[in-house]
Amino acid sequence: MLSMKNYMEVIVMNTMDDILKDINMCKCEKCRLDIAAKALNDLPPQYVVSEKGEVYSKIKSLKTQFEVDVIAAITKAAILVKRNPMHDDQVSQ
Repeated sequence: MLSMKNYMEVIVMNTMDDILKDINMCKCEKCRLDIAAKALNDLPPQYVVSEKGEVYSKIKSLKTQFEVDVIAAITKAAILVKRNPMHDDQVSQ
């Protein structure tokens, strides 16, 4: 079965944990999704069509190609979300 996927979304989600471990901020689901959304809006989409099951085999090569841009976009987004969290202060970190 063919499917279309924005690999940039997968790359951002797979890279985010490594970057956020060095940033002292809330890591709740809302903040993580806000970071991902902001980063993805700043990165070019990378849509591909592939057979189901081939999706993850291509992630590594694309991640390497876009790694610097992805790291910069996630870091920029994390700083923005850290300064302006969109949830109550009651959310646990």
